[in-house]
Amino acid sequence: MPWEYLIVWLVLAVVAVGNGLIRELTYGRRLGELRAHQISSVLAIVFFSLVIAAAHHVRPLASFSQAVRVGIVWVVMTVAFELGFGHYVAGHSWRRLLADYHVLRGRLWPLVLLWIGAAPAFIYLWHGIGKSIY
Repeated sequence: MPWEYLIVWLVLAVVAVGNGLIRELTYGRRLGELRAHQISSVLAIVFFSLVIAAAHHVRPLASFSQAVRVGIVWVVMTVAFELGFGHYVAGHSWRRLLADYHVLRGRLWPLVLLWIGAAPAFIYLWHGIGKSIY
């Protein structure tokens, strides 16, 4: 994985924190927690898409398989950070942390993770960089 894409992941983390701050300081105060979470999740996907597309424009991935690997690494890093920081630093229970994974209860976090994993490959294909996906 290109080292630049590790930096992109750090940018995504900063964007995620900013997105959460926007939620807490604006619409999150007026909406219920679930609705605010859902809006924030959709906004995260939009913001992440912009960052990933910009990164691909500056430093295109070499192949579809490289893009897939980047997405997998990003998901692993994101889940590890979210659970590790949430539990060991913020002191949240495992039950509380895992509650965001309940899609049937309206939680959209798994869709954000799915996009984090799929976006590099999707954007690679969207830009038509390679003739072959392998």
